[in-house]
This record gives sequence, C-alpha cells and structure tokens, in this order.
Amino acid sequence: MSMVDISKKPQIYREAVVKGFIKLKPETIKVITEGKAEKGNPLEVAKIAGIMAAKNTSNLIPLCHPIPLTHIKIDTKIVGDNIIEVVANVKTEAKTGVEMEALTAATIALLTIFDMVKQYEKDEKGEYPFMEISSIKVLSKIKG
Repeated sequence: MSMVDISKKPQIYREAVVKGFIKLKPETIKVITEGKAEKGNPLEVAKIAGIMAAKNTSNLIPLCHPIPLTHIKIDTKIVGDNIIEVVANVKTEAKTGVEMEALTAATIALLTIFDMVKQYEKDEKGEYPFMEISSIKVLSKIKG
C-alpha cells in the first residue's frame, strides 16, 4: 500500500465543486431563518466547518495527498420549505486534484448543520426520522 506517486506530474490549476443537501422539518428551517437556533446560525457555522474540513482532508482520508489550497468557498442556502443546499468550491495549484477536499468540505458542512439543529428534529422516541443528508456529488472538476 502506498500513496499514488505524483512526483512527475506538473503543478497546474485545479478546481472542484461539490453539492449536497440536508432535508429538515419546515419548523426547523423556521428556527434557522428566525435566528432562534440555540447554538447559533447553522448556515454560517457550516461554512467555517467546511473550510476547516477541506484544509484537513489529508489528515482524515488515508493516502490522500496534502495539498496547498489557494481558495475555499462554502455556500449555504435554503431551497424550498425544508431543504438546505451546501456547495463547496475548492481551488489549488498542485500536482493532484481537489475533489476529495471539496467532498470533505461539503460533507462536514452538512454534518455541522445536522449537529446544530438535531434538537429540533427529534421525534417522541428521540430519533431523527426527518433529517436526511443526500445527493453529495462532484458537480465539476477542472484541471489545467
């Protein structure tokens, strides 16, 4: 087992964009939009969490190359009455791509939203039957 040898690859511009969603109860979306979430604004905290996650991807995923990231942007928005969309855009000038960093950023941003609003999502059994993280996918990958 070893990391892929990228030593002979050229250092070039690379970019990846990843999107994912979290479905919540409409009542939870209302808590967020009214600024009443006890832990603070989940959409803003998710942006910071996503940025931090992208910067730490090689520490989280075995055999993933550490990459000097030049730009990370996390966008969050409410779509419809019960869905939050997260889009992670990551850029670098490196010998390998940044899709793993963008995937990690989007996923951790979504998990952060989950964590910050889970108290509003519990049913009478203490479970989360309405919360669903879904459709995390690479929208684009640019090389060169």
